[in-house]
Amino acid sequence: MEKGNKKKLGLGLKPFIDIGAIGGKDMYKYIIGIIISYFIGNFATSYLISKMVGKIDIRKHGSGNAGATNVLRVLGLKAALFTFLGDGLKGLAVVVLADILGGKSLAMACGLAVILGHNFPVLLKFKGGKGVATSMGVFFIIDPIAALISIALGIIIIIKIRYVSLGSIIGMAILPITLFLLNRPIDIIIFGIVVGLLAIFQHRSNISRLIRGNENKISISKKK
Repeated sequence: MEKGNKKKLGLGLKPFIDIGAIGGKDMYKYIIGIIISYFIGNFATSYLISKMVGKIDIRKHGSGNAGATNVLRVLGLKAALFTFLGDGLKGLAVVVLADILGGKSLAMACGLAVILGHNFPVLLKFKGGKGVATSMGVFFIIDPIAALISIALGIIIIIKIRYVSLGSIIGMAILPITLFLLNRPIDIIIFGIVVGLLAIFQHRSNISRLIRGNENKISISKKK
């Protein structure tokens, strides 16, 4: 990044530095940061917790998805909460470190990389999660107000109608709208659109089931 002109994350951000100005050592910083972030995303909290709690591979049970919702269905609320927190923390940690080392544009690049690593993990044969928790972890640093609004809305919908997928979809869809209404810089809004669309794309099978009327409602249990 430009010496003495790194833009740090937080509210009231200025538009980030032109990517074309990045060169030399900074380009290596981006390449290395993105690769490391992607492989951090490969760390599947659900896989680890399912092995520890249920002695199973969560990808071979329930919907087969390596995410918190499937853990909730198969192993219960406590395991699902730990999964959600673990997936969120890896997104949060990546953005914090990238922001310290390279500023806002590096933080957003690494944030997207960790989400992609979670959704499409090469170490787990590309069978990952849907990225909602990791995305919220990323945005909890980029724009905590927008992240909290998305999380709160998603939770309300899940509690009211018991569709985790619909709560997740609406929560992620509202993210860029919230950023726009909060008058955030255009780069943050665009980043929110990309992250939101990626999460919605990962829910495409759920959307089909919701349209057909055969999406499963969640029943909150306290297994294990």
